[in-house]
Amino acid sequence: MKFMLMMQCTRADFASLSAWSAADFKAHIEFMLGFAKHLTATGELVLAEGLDAPQAARIVRAQKGPPTVTDGPFAESKEFLAGFWIVDCESRERAIEIAAQASAAPGPGGGPMGIPIELRQVMCAPDV
Repeated sequence: MKFMLMMQCTRADFASLSAWSAADFKAHIEFMLGFAKHLTATGELVLAEGLDAPQAARIVRAQKGPPTVTDGPFAESKEFLAGFWIVDCESRERAIEIAAQASAAPGPGGGPMGIPIELRQVMCAPDV
């Protein structure tokens, strides 16, 4: 079963990264790299990526003529997608365990951040 684990972030959380010490930021990145390495070793990692800052996002809508491109995500959004993992594991329970590990990434002072991780199963298209 494939699942997408989506790491949520708020604009305030993202802005606070500039106040982190170099050691705290390094520990966080090392955790994320080690987490990906562990999931690769277990054969569960399909793909993992961090995403650019929300101010670099664009919303594209197809229509007659050229597509409309606007800034995104929406200005009223408080949260945004900061990164994601796609894992292939035996059950939803295992995917929840993996999401909990990601949520516990260290923040300032080394304590677990409790990052919100949205978990959704990746669905397959029906046979036609």
